[in-house]
Amino acid sequence: MTDETQTTGIIQAPVASTPDGLQEILHKVIIAHQQALKLLQETETAYSRLVPHQLLNLLKVKSIVDVKLGDQVERKMSIMFSDIRDFTPLSESMTPAENFEFINSYLSQMEPVIGKHHGIIDKFIGDAILALFAQDADDAVSGAIAMLERLNYYNAGRIRAGYTPIQIGIGLNTGMVMIGTVGGTNRMDSTVIGDAVNLTARLQEATKTYHAPLIVSQNILYDLATPDKYHIRFLDRIRVKGKSQPLSIYEVFDNDPAELRSSKLACQPLFDEAIAFYHLKEIPPAIELLKKCVEIAPNDIPALMYLERCYEFQATGQHWSTGELDIGLTWKDEYLTGLEPLDIAHRNLLDQINSFTNQIKLGNTNNFREIFAFLTAHTQEIFQLEEKLMHDSKYPFTESHTQEHASFIRHFQELERKVLIGIDDPRYLSFRTALLLLDWFSSHATKGDRHLTRFLQNPVGTRSGKYQVPPHAASFTGIPHL
Repeated sequence: MTDETQTTGIIQAPVASTPDGLQEILHKVIIAHQQALKLLQETETAYSRLVPHQLLNLLKVKSIVDVKLGDQVERKMSIMFSDIRDFTPLSESMTPAENFEFINSYLSQMEPVIGKHHGIIDKFIGDAILALFAQDADDAVSGAIAMLERLNYYNAGRIRAGYTPIQIGIGLNTGMVMIGTVGGTNRMDSTVIGDAVNLTARLQEATKTYHAPLIVSQNILYDLATPDKYHIRFLDRIRVKGKSQPLSIYEVFDNDPAELRSSKLACQPLFDEAIAFYHLKEIPPAIELLKKCVEIAPNDIPALMYLERCYEFQATGQHWSTGELDIGLTWKDEYLTGLEPLDIAHRNLLDQINSFTNQIKLGNTNNFREIFAFLTAHTQEIFQLEEKLMHDSKYPFTESHTQEHASFIRHFQELERKVLIGIDDPRYLSFRTALLLLDWFSSHATKGDRHLTRFLQNPVGTRSGKYQVPPHAASFTGIPHL
């Protein structure tokens, strides 16, 4: 030890006095930097398995380290909820280790399929999957169909290995949701919250009742760009727990075995009319049509269920329905938007729906003139007003809201075209028209329009904090009341 070291007590690092020494130190620094960068990339990759990059993109943050408690963003999305049938008895037959191995083997089959169709897995809940589709409803439907196809492949492997094949149920819905972070200072999680999410879980439960692997809501159906691409049929109009307004549900049967799928397609016109007649309480023609359906498709469980409902009605008078065709709709203050022209239009729409359904109840199913005249005027006046308000206020969901307008017009004009052609039974067309109106009122008029007006009253990100409704909108009352 030198005298200098003894005096200061500090060991000095050797000073590189040659170019070779400097080169060696620089080389070590570069290696250390590369190792740190690699560790950072591995850490980022590991976190991405817990919080997907797509979810970070939705939250508008670049990295997991930028995520803060309470971060949130509102989006219109399609939501998927899937679940394994009879998982509890299946899991009870396995050890905990076997349970984990089984769940991971199943989820590892489903995860890439969802990603391939632009889906984001929000979370795994045991054997269940909650996934989000940010682009369009077609991604959600085609993704669900692909999952069921993958399930067939997975089950073939289980059968070869001597295991029992499994079945799953998938519910799909579209709506406004909040995506964000919840929790506390030391533990938080990303999640999606909203009425649309709760409704999706209820649809998944409905797959058990109707023995249909894939059920979608009216919101999904009307958001599809190419609905004819899929095999879809109306199943029922139901009330779900915790919801005051009923909704229509549809079966997507693309994944049925080839023979059953073909037979369902062959008798779909009969099935559609039979369901309409049941809901109109015209039971004898419903029974006649359902018997034909069962002859063509003996394994069509929804057809068998409706046939049983018809017999139950004849025996007890019990009719399974939401009751809107019997008692109509009741106006509630919660429907008010605060924008007078829309409130007038919605009230007139409700009155027209009640008038139309009352005519159906009385057996008058041939007079479509008034309802289609009203819908033509309604869409021309109110839709134009709404689209101007959205454009002027830079409403962030203008595109999807306008697409809903276009979809509604397309559907009611198609029904009007069928009425003019005169091939379909007018009772069936009356039911389908009433169904479209009820769906529109519950999903758009009392939800989408209220969301729009809340934005107009208090838009996020505007300097003033309040959007002033243009005078021409506030005073607009040109809604015809036919």
